[in-house]
Amino acid sequence: MPTHTYCAPNIGFVVAVLVGQNEQVNINQPLIIIEAMKMQTTVCAEVSGKIGKVFVKIEDECFVGMPLVDMFADGVNKVKTEAIHITDNTNQRLLDELRFREALTLDKQRNEQQQKRQQKGYLTARQNLQNLCPIESFMEYGQMAVAAQRLRRDYDDLKSATAADGVITGIGHINLGLVPKKNTQTAIIINDYSVLAGTQGYFHHLKLDRILAVAADKKYPVVMFTEGGGGRPGDTDITTVNSGLQCQSFATWASLQGKVPRISVANGYCFAGNAALFGAADITIATQSSWIGMAGPAMIEGGGLGLVKPTDIGPSAKQVKNGVIDILVENEQQAAEMAQKCLLYFQGPLVDEQKWTFADQQPLNQVLPQDRRFVYDVKEIIHVLADTDSFTEIKALFGAAIITGFMHLQGNPVGVLASNCKVLGGAIDVDAGEKASQFMHLCQQFSIPIVVLCDTPGFMVGPEHENKGAVRRLSQLFVAGSQLTVPLVAVVLRKCYGLGAQALLGGNTSQPSYTLAWPTGEFGAMGLEGAVKLGFKKELAAVQDSSAKKILYEKLLAQQYQKGQAQEVASVLEIDAVIEPADTRRTLLLALNII
Repeated sequence: MPTHTYCAPNIGFVVAVLVGQNEQVNINQPLIIIEAMKMQTTVCAEVSGKIGKVFVKIEDECFVGMPLVDMFADGVNKVKTEAIHITDNTNQRLLDELRFREALTLDKQRNEQQQKRQQKGYLTARQNLQNLCPIESFMEYGQMAVAAQRLRRDYDDLKSATAADGVITGIGHINLGLVPKKNTQTAIIINDYSVLAGTQGYFHHLKLDRILAVAADKKYPVVMFTEGGGGRPGDTDITTVNSGLQCQSFATWASLQGKVPRISVANGYCFAGNAALFGAADITIATQSSWIGMAGPAMIEGGGLGLVKPTDIGPSAKQVKNGVIDILVENEQQAAEMAQKCLLYFQGPLVDEQKWTFADQQPLNQVLPQDRRFVYDVKEIIHVLADTDSFTEIKALFGAAIITGFMHLQGNPVGVLASNCKVLGGAIDVDAGEKASQFMHLCQQFSIPIVVLCDTPGFMVGPEHENKGAVRRLSQLFVAGSQLTVPLVAVVLRKCYGLGAQALLGGNTSQPSYTLAWPTGEFGAMGLEGAVKLGFKKELAAVQDSSAKKILYEKLLAQQYQKGQAQEVASVLEIDAVIEPADTRRTLLLALNII
C-alpha cells in the first residue's frame, strides 16, 4: 500500500508531470505542476521514497483533492532537493535591475552633479533630506520618475540626468525622540536643482500633487525645500497639454493653510513657481545665499523688461527686511536644523522633561530701567521666561516694533508677541501690525496659546503712516484678536496705551484669559504726555511763565501717571492682577494650565 497520496491543492490544469512510476525521489523534489489563472503551483515530495501510480498527465483538469500521484516512503534519504533552477534567474535579474535603477537616482552615481553643488558650497537634495530626517525612516514616493522628455532624449540618460524628475517626495520622521512618535510623521519635498535647474515639469507636478494629497488626508505637516527656476518648457512627451495652467500644485499647496503646518526653505535661486510655493508657506526659512523672486531673468527678459542678473532679483538681505523671509540662516545645514526646530512648535509637548531647563527668574525684578523713558531689550525678558534656548523669532527684521516668535514653557509650545521699545518706542506701525495679526492667525489655526508682553504707546501716527493705509491695515489686528479661541495671556510690562494696546491684547484688557501687569505697568487712553497736553491745553496755555508752565505740566503728568498705575487699574478690575516680575513664568504656567 502506498504510504502517501498527493492530491491537487487547487483547481487548474496539469502543465508538468516531473516523475514517473518506480522513480526514486528525495524530500522536496517537485512532482506535479498545476496552473490556474496563469499562476503555477508545484506539488513537492514531503518525504523520500519511490513513486507508485501517477494519476494525471499534462493538460488534465484538476479539482481540489483529486489524487495526483502515489508514493511509497522509505524514510532513508534525508537530503532535500534544491528548488527548481530557472536558467535565466529572472527574479535575481529583476532585483539587480531595480538596485541599479535606484542607484542612478543617488549621489554616488551622480558624481558630476554632486561636484557642481559642492563647488557652489551647496548640498545635494539627498544630503538635505538626510539632514532633515533619518534616511531609514523615509518612505519615498515616485523615485523612478524621469522628465517627460523621452521623445527628445535617450531614456537611459534621463534616468540619472533627470532623477526623480527633479523633486524628492516622501514621508519621514522629523524630531524623533523629542515628541511622541505619532506626531513626527512629516511630508517632505526637496526640489533638486541638479535636475534641469530645479524646474517644475509634468511628472514633477504630479509628484507634488500626490504627496500634498497624502499630507492633507493624513494631516501631516510639510517641509519643502523650494530651490529652482520655475516652470519647465522642455517636456515634450505630454502632447495633450497646451498652457499647463490646469496644474493643481499651487492651489493644493495653498489649500493646506490652516490644516497642516507648512515650512518652506530656500537656497540659491528660487524663482517663479518655486517662489510662489516658498512664499505661501506658514514659515519661510532662507539661506544668506538665496535669491527669491516671482520671475527669473528669462521671464523678465521675455516680458521686455531688460536683462538682469539672477543675483539682482530678490536677494535674501532685502527679502528678510520686507517680510518675505521669516528666518534667515547661514547655510542649508542650518536651514534644516531651523526647519526641525520650527516644526517642533507644531508637534505638541516635548516627551522628555530632561530636555528643558530655564533661567533664574529673580533678575526680572531689576530688568527694566529706573527711568520709564529709557529703552531696554525685551528679548532678554523672553529668554528668561522661556525654556533654555527654546525661543525662535519670526520676521525679526520686518515690523520690528513687535517681536513675534515661538518658545517652550516646560516643553509646551507657546506663541510670543512682544512690544519692542527699541523700535519706534514700541509704537505699532503697519508692518508690525500686519505681522502681529498674521501671527495671531497662525497660532489660532494650530491651537498654540499666545503670551503677549505689552509695552506700547499705541498705534504709530502721522500723515506718512496714514499714506501707507494705516486705517485699513492696522484694523486687521483687531480682527485677528477677535477670532482667537486659543488661550491668550497678557503681561503689561510698562506702557499700555490707546487703540494699539487694545489691539495687541486681542481687543481690550478683558479679552485675554488672564491680564496681568508688572508694578511698572501704566495704562491710559493715550500716552501720558499727550494726554496732559491735550486734556489740559487751556490750563497750560493760561500760564505765561515758562518755568511755572513746566512745573504745572510735571504736576499734571504725575497725577495722570498715578491714576494709570497698574495697582490703581487693578483696583477697579480693569486688569486681573499685578505681580512681581520674578513670578511671571510661574504665573504663565498656571494661566496656561501647564502646571
